[in-house]
Amino acid sequence: MTPSNRPPQPQRHLDLPSDVRAAGRARDETYRFLHGIGDREHPVHPAAVDAAALIVTELVTNAVRHTDGLCSLDLALHEGLLDIDVTDTSSVPPVTRLPHLNGSGGWGWILVRHIAHDVDVVPTSTGGKRIHVSMAVAG
Repeated sequence: MTPSNRPPQPQRHLDLPSDVRAAGRARDETYRFLHGIGDREHPVHPAAVDAAALIVTELVTNAVRHTDGLCSLDLALHEGLLDIDVTDTSSVPPVTRLPHLNGSGGWGWILVRHIAHDVDVVPTSTGGKRIHVSMAVAG
């Protein structure tokens, strides 16, 4: 199949409010997006769906917790890889913190960087940032 007659790659965009429901909405949308997509050449592995939902939950939770504005989620599947983009209004990049063994935090960014194939933080033209994560989802 040539590039001009390939089917379009599955994509999803979701604008999220800056409230406690944002991470749950983003996680649910990630599950809906990944369940049932893929193809014979690149089937989506069930464990990868859960890992993607974890990454989305962490990134959106941090966007809501550490910024004052709206955030958005973009998902795109291509050649067995899932691209996850979370855009928010803060220019401050995430930092790795020493994890707390009492459950009070510090594990999220470590998990994201460990699970993902590639992680980039890119400034946006509006003064915020876009966190781009790429991860393998093909089984």
